[in-house]
Amino acid sequence: MPAPPAVAHKWAILVIACMAQFMVVLDNTVVNVALPSIQRGLQFSPANLQWVVNGYTLIFGGFLLLGGRAADLLGRRRLFIAGVILFSAASLLNGLAQSGTWLILGRGLQGLGGALVSPAALSIVMTTFRDRAERTRALGVWSAIAAAGAASGLLLGGVLTDLVSWRWNFFVNLPVGAVTVLMALRYIPESTAELGHRRFDALGATTVTAGLLALVFGIVKSQTWGWGSDRTLGVLAAGVLLLGAFLLLESRSAAPLVKLTIFRVRSIATANVVMLLVASGMFGMFFFASLYVQDIMGYDPLQAGLAFLPVSVGIILGAGVSQALIPRIGVRNMAVAGLSLAAAGLLYLTRVPDTHAHYVTDLLVGLFPLAIGMGFTFVPITLLGTSGVGNDDAGLASGLFNSAQQVGGSLGLAILATLSASRTGALLKGHTGVVAATVSGYHVAFLAAAIMLGTGAAAIVLFLRRRHLSGLELDPGAILTAA
Repeated sequence: MPAPPAVAHKWAILVIACMAQFMVVLDNTVVNVALPSIQRGLQFSPANLQWVVNGYTLIFGGFLLLGGRAADLLGRRRLFIAGVILFSAASLLNGLAQSGTWLILGRGLQGLGGALVSPAALSIVMTTFRDRAERTRALGVWSAIAAAGAASGLLLGGVLTDLVSWRWNFFVNLPVGAVTVLMALRYIPESTAELGHRRFDALGATTVTAGLLALVFGIVKSQTWGWGSDRTLGVLAAGVLLLGAFLLLESRSAAPLVKLTIFRVRSIATANVVMLLVASGMFGMFFFASLYVQDIMGYDPLQAGLAFLPVSVGIILGAGVSQALIPRIGVRNMAVAGLSLAAAGLLYLTRVPDTHAHYVTDLLVGLFPLAIGMGFTFVPITLLGTSGVGNDDAGLASGLFNSAQQVGGSLGLAILATLSASRTGALLKGHTGVVAATVSGYHVAFLAAAIMLGTGAAAIVLFLRRRHLSGLELDPGAILTAA
C-alpha cells in the first residue's frame, strides 16, 4: 500500500473525486425535468419514457460490483479515468440521439461508465483519508456533494432544457469530464488492493445484472400484462432464479465478485438495505414531483428547475448539520432522525391538489423538510456503509453501497410508477377526470415512498446496536439507547 499523499494533495483528491461523483449522480435526475421535452422530441410512448431514467440506473447498478472489484485489482486511478472517459463519450452520443432506442442504449453505456467511476472514486477517498477524524470529514463532504448532485440535476436540467435544448443535459458533461481526467492524472496516485489474484467474476456480474434487468422489466411490464399474467410471473421468476444463481456462484467462487462474508459486518449489511430503500423512495419522488410541477402546475422547464432549488439547498444544509451532530448523538440516531423527517415531508406531498396548486403551501412545505431529512441521512448512512473493512476491500464496500443506491433507484421507480399507473387506470375506468386520476396516482407514489423511508428507519432501530458501531465513535449520551 503506498504512503498517504501530502495534506494539500489529499483535499485536491477529494475535490476531484467529488467532481466525478457529482457528475455521475447528477445524471440520475438531470433528465427528469427534460422528460416531457425528450418525449416530444423523440416520440416516446408514456410507458417507455421511464427507461430514459432506468436505462441509466439499472446498468449503473448492475455493474457497480464489478467496477468496485476491478478498481481494487487493476488500479483505482486507472478505472476512475477510464470510467470518466466512457461516461463523457456516452454523454456525447446521448446528446446526438435521433431516436428513443438510440437514447436508451446510450444511457445504458453512460451507466456503465458511471459504474467504473463511482466505486473507484469512493474507494480513492477511503484509502486517501486513513485517519478516522479526517475520513469522517471527507465522507461528510462526499455525501453532501453526492446528495446535492441528485437535487441539482432538477435545477440544471430545467435551465438547460428551457434556455438551450434537452440535448445540453448531456453535452454539459464533456468539459467537466475533460477537467476531471486532467486533474486526476496530476493529483491522484495509483493504488491497488493486495488480494493475491487478478481474476474477475464475469459470470457473477452477468447473472446479477440479468437478474436485476428481469425484475425491473417484469415490474414495468406488469402495467400492460397484468400482475397475474403468465408473462409477468415468468419474467419475475427468471429474475429471482438468476439472483439465486448469483448467490450460489459467489459462495463457491475462489475470486467472487462479492465476498458474502462482508455482510457479517452488521453496519455494512444494514446500511446497504437502508440505502436500497432510501434510493427507491427518493428517485421516485424526483420523477413524480418533476412531472407534477410541469404537467399539473403548468411550469415550463426553467420554472420547474427553479422550483427544486430549495431541495438542493436543504440537502447541503442538512448534510452540514449532520456532520456536526454525528459526534454528539451518533450515526444511528442521526440516520433515524433524517429518515423520519424525510418521510414526514413525503407524507405531506400526498395532499398535493389537482387544481389551483400553490408552490409554497402545497409543494415547498413538503419538499424542504424532505431535503433536510435527506441531508441528515446521507452522511451517517455513507459512514455505516463504508466503515468496518480494510483498504483491500474498499472498492467492494464502495461498489456494494453504490449498487444499493442505483439498484434501489431503478427498482423503486419501476414499483412506484406501476403503483401510480394502476391507481390512475382504476380511477379512469370509474370515469374520474384525467387530471384528478393522474394526481391521485402521484399521491399513491408519494405514500409508497414515505413507507420505504419509514421502513429504513425501522431497520436501523431494529438491527443496529452499540456493539455494531464501536468503530464509529458514538457518543455515550445518544438519544436512542442501544440495547
